[in-house]
Amino acid sequence: MIASAPPESLMVLYLLLSLRFLGVLTAAPPLAGVALPVSARFLLAALLAFFALPGTAPLPDMGGVGSLPGMVLASGREFLLGSLFGFLVGAPLYMLQMTGRVVGMQMSFEMASVLDPFTQNQVSVVEQLHFVTGMWFFFLWDGHLLVLQGVAESLRLIPVGSLGLFPRSDMGLGLWLSQILGAAIRMALPFFGALLLADVGLGFVARTVPQMNIFVLGLPLKAGLGFFLLTVVLPMAVDTVHGMLDWTWRSALEALIGWR
Repeated sequence: MIASAPPESLMVLYLLLSLRFLGVLTAAPPLAGVALPVSARFLLAALLAFFALPGTAPLPDMGGVGSLPGMVLASGREFLLGSLFGFLVGAPLYMLQMTGRVVGMQMSFEMASVLDPFTQNQVSVVEQLHFVTGMWFFFLWDGHLLVLQGVAESLRLIPVGSLGLFPRSDMGLGLWLSQILGAAIRMALPFFGALLLADVGLGFVARTVPQMNIFVLGLPLKAGLGFFLLTVVLPMAVDTVHGMLDWTWRSALEALIGWR
């Protein structure tokens, strides 16, 4: 079918495929950010679309996308679909990064910031530790291949070339958000509980030994306790992210079906 298709239909299909892959490369955490140059992102999207072109069917309706307004609507729809899928499937990494930011605040490490090479922003040390650890395991578990497999599956579920810019049904984002926030809270609760008990203990020490400088004592104590908890909780957090990869992949595809 692709081999016998008119050249103009193939060009339109190739452009729309490239935009869907470009949206994924723009929003997915392993590939988003300024670390990957814009030119390389466009080239990679065009290359992936070239390999996905033979297995894509059906061809877009040239009666709809043949005009300039129709082409603009179809292009915006494909880019939004790819961006939404990339963001949803990479949600466990964002969750891990958000947990690291909260934990860093509790450990009084918010002032100690480093430059994030992915986004070129200043982030806390603990936040960067969580994100880099999650990113390393994401590639170890072939998460990048899972993302590409999801895009290929989305081409089968949501054909290319429709002009509907907005979803027609509920995408289940409420359930998705509750699951992500619940997992983030579960990972941060041990730090909240332990550091709260440390603050209560320091308060008793301040009342019983007024001569002792609690601020000088409390900072290394909370930092040491936080690092000890990191060695215990971070491996369990990584296991949590591993268990959520398949769920987020399926949830992202179910959310895209709202555009079908």
